[in-house]
Amino acid sequence: MEHKETGIKFVKSETLPPAVGYSQLAVVAKGRLIYIAGQVAMDSSGKLVGPGDFKAQVKQTFENLKAALAASGATFDNVVKLNSYFVDVKQAPVFREVRDQYVNVANPPVSTAVEVRRLVREEWLIEIEAIAVVPE
Repeated sequence: MEHKETGIKFVKSETLPPAVGYSQLAVVAKGRLIYIAGQVAMDSSGKLVGPGDFKAQVKQTFENLKAALAASGATFDNVVKLNSYFVDVKQAPVFREVRDQYVNVANPPVSTAVEVRRLVREEWLIEIEAIAVVPE
C-alpha cells in the first residue's frame, strides 16, 4: 500500500520469504526523514518503568517512541523502520502484542529484531529505535 502524501510504499514480495507482522521493504519517494535513537522503558523523569516486567517495559518504550514522533510532527503511521534489541527474544510474542497496539498492522513497518547479551543498563529488557518519514 502507498501513502499518498509521502509516497511510502510498503512491499511484501512473493520472491522473498513470508513476512509475518512486518513488511519486507519500504520505498520512500519523498518526505522528511526522522531518525529516533533507541528508546527504553524510562519515564520522563528518568525512572525505569516495569523493573523485571517485559510487557510493561515494551509499553513504556512504545510510549517514548510515540512522544518522540509527536515532537517531530509524526505518528506511528509515519514509521517505516523499527529496530528492536531484546535481552530475551523468546519474549517476541509479548513484544508483538504491544507493538500491534501502536503500528499500522495492515502495513507494518520494515523491522529487525536482535537478541543481545545485555543493554547499556542491566535492568533494561528492550530497546527500540525507529525511522519515520513525514510529508514535506
